[in-house]
Amino acid sequence: MSGAQIMEKFVQIEKVGQTFDTKKGKFVALRDIDLTIRQGEFIALIGHSGCGKSTLLNLIAGLSLPTTGVLLLEDREIAGPGPERGVVFQNHSLLPWLTCFENVYLAVERVFGAREGKQKLKERTAAAINLVGLDHASAKYPHEISGGMKQRVGIARALAMEPKVLLMDEPLSNLDAKLRLEMRSEIRRIVKECGLTGIYVTHDREEALSMGDRLASGRHQGPPGAP
Repeated sequence: MSGAQIMEKFVQIEKVGQTFDTKKGKFVALRDIDLTIRQGEFIALIGHSGCGKSTLLNLIAGLSLPTTGVLLLEDREIAGPGPERGVVFQNHSLLPWLTCFENVYLAVERVFGAREGKQKLKERTAAAINLVGLDHASAKYPHEISGGMKQRVGIARALAMEPKVLLMDEPLSNLDAKLRLEMRSEIRRIVKECGLTGIYVTHDREEALSMGDRLASGRHQGPPGAP
């Protein structure tokens, strides 16, 4: 992005609300959310469980649609999932019967397979694996590597699609404290090195402060009538 004009309103969230129907009635997960994210910015969404952080992330990812309001990316409405938004979940969700390389290749093939040959797809896959420092483990299966390495594969899979926005939903919460510290700086390095816009969900204030250029906090909405 160094030579290109940076969009000040890259991601726009305008008056977004999300309500779910439950056995106990309607549950308001989000209400009147407004947030503007600058291109290349790393935002940390912080708050306690149930405040709607993951719900908002899913809306930006296009995995669900808002009850009210609108979400825009580059002035276009987000109406579903797209390769311009890579997602890294708390659970790495790797396919156990595929190697690390094959797990990443699957995502690359889905995005670029219709217009690129196998050699180019393999090069893309190898580049993503190299970016997260897992060249030595590319031929291993998920059960043969550590939790931290699995999460790196998940990040590589998202990066391999060449997204403009990297969405991360508490990706380090299942790791031990030492590994979390190492991965924080690694994720931030990758996001900045690739010129991505990053949105990172966490309930850990220290983690949010160490990673985000800016923090956005939420509070628990609760059921109708709750304080």
